[in-house]
Amino acid sequence: MLRLRRHHYPDHHRRILLRLFHHSTFHPQPLDLPLCHPTYQIWSANTSLGKTLVSAGLSSSFLLSPASSANKKFVYLKPIQTGYPHDSDSRFLFTKLPSLSLRRKFPSSLILSNSILFSSLFAAKSFLSSRDLPFQPEKFNSEMYDLNFREENRISGEEDSSVSELVCKTLFAWEEAVSPHLAAERESGGVVGDSKVIETLGKCLRDGLESEIERGKREILCIVETAGGVASPGPSGSLQCDLPFRLPGILVGDGRLGGISGTISAYESLKLRGYDVVAVVFEDHGLVNEVPLMSYLRNRVPVLVLPPLPQDSSNDLMEWFDESHNVFDSLKNIMLLAYSERIQRLCDMPKRAGELFWWPFTQHKLVPEEAVTVIDSRCGENFSVYQDQKNKFIGQQFDACASWWTQGPDATLQIELARDMGYTAARFGHVMFPENVYEPALECAELLLQGVGKGWASRAYFSDNGSTAIEIALKMAFRKFSFDHDVLVDFLGKDTTEKCVELKVLALKGSYHGDTLGAMEAQAPSPYTGFLQQPWYSGRGLFLDPPTVFMYNSKWILSLPELLYSEIVEHKDIMVRHCSTVVHAAGGMHMVDPLFQRILVKECQNHKIPVIFDEVFTGFWRLGVETTADLLGCVPDIACYGKLLTGGVIPLAATLATNAVFDSFVGDSKLKALLHGHSYSAHALGCAAAAKSIKWFKDPQTNHNIIPERRILREFCIAKVDINHCTPIYVVKNLVHAATLVDDKISSHRTVQRVVALGTLCAIELQAAGCNAGYGSLYAASLLKKLREDGVYMRPLGNVIYLMCGPCSSPEVCSQLLLKLYQRLEEFDKVEEKLKSC
Repeated sequence: MLRLRRHHYPDHHRRILLRLFHHSTFHPQPLDLPLCHPTYQIWSANTSLGKTLVSAGLSSSFLLSPASSANKKFVYLKPIQTGYPHDSDSRFLFTKLPSLSLRRKFPSSLILSNSILFSSLFAAKSFLSSRDLPFQPEKFNSEMYDLNFREENRISGEEDSSVSELVCKTLFAWEEAVSPHLAAERESGGVVGDSKVIETLGKCLRDGLESEIERGKREILCIVETAGGVASPGPSGSLQCDLPFRLPGILVGDGRLGGISGTISAYESLKLRGYDVVAVVFEDHGLVNEVPLMSYLRNRVPVLVLPPLPQDSSNDLMEWFDESHNVFDSLKNIMLLAYSERIQRLCDMPKRAGELFWWPFTQHKLVPEEAVTVIDSRCGENFSVYQDQKNKFIGQQFDACASWWTQGPDATLQIELARDMGYTAARFGHVMFPENVYEPALECAELLLQGVGKGWASRAYFSDNGSTAIEIALKMAFRKFSFDHDVLVDFLGKDTTEKCVELKVLALKGSYHGDTLGAMEAQAPSPYTGFLQQPWYSGRGLFLDPPTVFMYNSKWILSLPELLYSEIVEHKDIMVRHCSTVVHAAGGMHMVDPLFQRILVKECQNHKIPVIFDEVFTGFWRLGVETTADLLGCVPDIACYGKLLTGGVIPLAATLATNAVFDSFVGDSKLKALLHGHSYSAHALGCAAAAKSIKWFKDPQTNHNIIPERRILREFCIAKVDINHCTPIYVVKNLVHAATLVDDKISSHRTVQRVVALGTLCAIELQAAGCNAGYGSLYAASLLKKLREDGVYMRPLGNVIYLMCGPCSSPEVCSQLLLKLYQRLEEFDKVEEKLKSC
């Protein structure tokens, strides 16, 4: 945790540090990226290594090459510029290219423009005074001056019918030639937020795109040049490499003494964050840095070397650009080839996937090639999805199914997890777990027992996924029951001839505990357990039909089953109590009455029947609390965790148990031990990811949704009712707008049968009957297709749809998702009414 002491820092330094910390926990939405032409980002291992020279060289190679056709367009964007107007990288290209054009006798006409959009007040006054332009106070807000200046130039060539174009833009500029975060602090009176930078850059990338596409054959190359080094802070204090640009990149390395280390560090920083680097280029300083760099990169990335720059600062660099021409031609060709290969891969992926994959829970006959979603990358809660429609582009879709309920990280945590897992992989790889200890596993176990297991659990048993965690829990529960009821006595004495015991579970209808055979035996008959899926299924248990709670027409309703057991029926078979806590996810997102579950748990424990909580879906803040034991007001003997345990980046599961359960396996013989395990039990990467996620989600410094004193998510308020006297209806509220939207609009919508809104979940069952209802229904397909067009990726459970955010999700984003859903429900209703009338 960042701790600041006033007497250690001047006031302006304290403001900077606090601002840096604040922005390190917030990320804007990623870019929508046009793919109808190549766009690259120019990075540098450090400042003053020649990024702008590389950009200028690429512009001359692309626009002025004798072998190239005319009617080309080169777009140069400089999002962040300091030292303005004395230093202007965009103006360097604007003034240098005409000189190169005349020197090379370029035959075609050339149109050039240079724009500056926003600047600090200091930079604006300097610029305007240098050009005798008036200062207009109304153009200045609390942060930046809306300069919006543009200059143009035209060079007529012999072939005036063909015209090439250079477009240069500086988006934000400050006067002082220092790091952008310092310039922004000292000059703006405020901070240009990351979202503003991303939004403005996205607009510049799209500007004029449709008209260019309509022209047909015009070639375009776009360059986005960063400021300083890879990890230099932007104006908000966020590192530039942490902003969600995700453009393929060129890294300008360092050919000086010490440059090998700096270049490799910069390259690794980009790769850690999921950037593609297609080439490394640097100036030759006579130290042959390219040899160790090529050895390190193992020919994965080409390394190009530029000739030394002249020492005379007054040199116009014309001869240097001539000497460098072949290098820039090679770099340009590498970039264009990488772009075309990437587009080809993206276009081919749906067909290849349909031929090679066997997708789970998917009827392949119902998935045409055009319905396959091509995911280029992920940034926080968003998929970057390739869309091959009229115009090729990478669009953003919010992962509203949380990738099968596993996801929780925002973009900041995603990078933190990548960093910790990279360290762990390099340090541990994978190591054997039995009778061994290593820091990631130990820390993870301690955090589990001090968190979700606090007050009841004393042991953590690691496995690889939720289903296997359930298998382990069943074995634990069966042994504990047998131990408590003296079933083991004869078996340990090897007298098994007269006693045959069949152990069963007491579970709830609608529950689902995974796809392994033992886990399936512990759940009631369902589409997942039928003969088509599991011919061995027999259902070894007594399955109760529980009361459920849902919202309909702005009211919370308790739905009672036809037969509600008033007591546990006597059976010859011996039982273990097993339940999915609070919400049955795969069973249709049903919320089970918490009072019913609490009473059932207490009755089982009174009869020495071990209780298992399946929290694979519900644990770690999915329902607004770290563990559903906090909602039920009771604790289990055994509990299973997975999915959000690691933040969803890698599989890991844990089964927690009381000391009494553990003791039932302790003895002199190894045969009495729990003989169950997985090759990757407690694998270090999973444990490291889990430790980071557990701490991140519950820390109010990193998760602003947490109310630490109440141990709930901030945007949800739980209205508790006396659990001893009546059924507790947990009334969940988002921000006022979101709560009103769910309560008054969505739950009252005539297409909606019921709503369950709890924690990070909002589930909706659509009104449907016959073949339109149930898990096999395709009723919601058209609705979800429209939502995906709106940037919301959802996957249904038949006629049940759901939105799922993460523990760190912005409440504003949740409200936007609900609004999009409501608008599409309105449209869906009209379409359905029209179909009925036909």
